[in-house]
Amino acid sequence: MPEAPLDDVPRGSVLSGMLWMFLVSLLLFWLPGIGALVAGIVGGMKAGGIGAGLLAAVLPGLVFGLALAFVATALSGMPIFGLLAGMSGLLLVLLQIGPLLVGALIGGALA
Repeated sequence: MPEAPLDDVPRGSVLSGMLWMFLVSLLLFWLPGIGALVAGIVGGMKAGGIGAGLLAAVLPGLVFGLALAFVATALSGMPIFGLLAGMSGLLLVLLQIGPLLVGALIGGALA
């Protein structure tokens, strides 16, 4: 069976990029800004490209916001409260994601 050219070989996945970003961020939490930048670079390289790296950085925040909205609605029985809780959780994540996005951009370009 002939081998595929190197251009057709997948370089990474969004899921592996997300997991690496989470793990490195967790280990380097004590370095504000720099830890998230390093986590973004590693995750962007593991994701395999610029678009995949940026998606791997943003997707957990969206999932967290949706999960928070669902749980708040289920526990309170008030959809408006769930919506507000979900939007506030998403806002908190997006406020902290700057260095992670820059790192994902750099790591995706290096991949």
